[in-house]
Amino acid sequence: MTPGREVPGMNKQPLSFEAMTQRYPELVLLKGVRQEKAYHGEGDVYCHTQMVCRMLTGLPEWSLLSGGEQELLFLAAAFHDIGKKNCTREEEGRILSPRHTIVGEKMFRSLAYKEAERFGLSFAEREQAAGLVRCHGLPIWFAEKQRPEVWLLKAAESISLRLLYLLAKADVLGRITDDGKEMAERVEWFGEYARELGVWEAPYAFYNSHTKERFFNSENLWQGAQLYDDRTFDVFLMSGLPLSGKDSWIAENGGGLPVISLDGIREEMGISPAKGSGKVALRALEQAKEFLRRKQPFIWNATNIIRETRRKLTALCTGYGARVHILYLEVPYRELLERNRTRQRHIPENVLEEMIRKLEIPGPWEAWEVQYLTD
Repeated sequence: MTPGREVPGMNKQPLSFEAMTQRYPELVLLKGVRQEKAYHGEGDVYCHTQMVCRMLTGLPEWSLLSGGEQELLFLAAAFHDIGKKNCTREEEGRILSPRHTIVGEKMFRSLAYKEAERFGLSFAEREQAAGLVRCHGLPIWFAEKQRPEVWLLKAAESISLRLLYLLAKADVLGRITDDGKEMAERVEWFGEYARELGVWEAPYAFYNSHTKERFFNSENLWQGAQLYDDRTFDVFLMSGLPLSGKDSWIAENGGGLPVISLDGIREEMGISPAKGSGKVALRALEQAKEFLRRKQPFIWNATNIIRETRRKLTALCTGYGARVHILYLEVPYRELLERNRTRQRHIPENVLEEMIRKLEIPGPWEAWEVQYLTD
């Protein structure tokens, strides 16, 4: 452990797992969460996490990190298996935790967003830590993926693969398993491949935005390709929780472009938010196709907080030759609640909380351009 380092939000407390559990009691809930003994002979998830944090600060590379990198990486290590709390189950005599990295990412993001003062993270720091939670298993399993280079380049768009490598290294060392040596070798291969691809320290430098968008959204394109950008017009997809300021941004920056507003369509059709989502979406798509056929730039104004929803809209628009820009907006949680309290059309609190839990921040690879407009 390096003396004098701080855990984000810890008010200059020493960098240790014990200090973490005092500041973040959510971690204590990992006690008693079982793991498959073949891969985790050390015990429950809490025991494993404690070992990972200890191994992390003992790595030779640890002292080479900046103070900020140490703090962020230690936080990600402490929360890397938080998703197992909700995902672990026994099936045919085995302990499984399917999708725990995906669930863990959302759990961490929700906590860090709603309790920003306790976590003390900027938007970029929060998303870096959440991404490390999401991808912490990638260095072990990347070689089994189809086109593993796509997985590495995609991860590098959002997180530091150098930090991910160290997290995975500690994750392997912080367990008791007969496969430890093989797992450690895979992590080393990951590091070597990341360096070979040129994404060890930063995202890949694509030829242009069009080539980057095509690489991540088509099959068998080489990352070094140099595609001519033949897109002829722009479409803007808004993304963000309700009350995050999408309407205000459009009013100030929309430049008079036509707007497809799902809320506006609901009002026009007299459909409540709890009903008729299919009819509203169908009407919106009809309007979008009219603009797309005419190569008319427009703005699609909706929450678009689910990645699959954005993927379908992006695919539709790119199919007509549009450059798709995703604009993600976010305001602090307290401000969001205050806006909801003063809003004429109040959103039930349980609905808003569920949307926060489901939130999937747009990845930089999802479109021709992704902007993050956050406070």
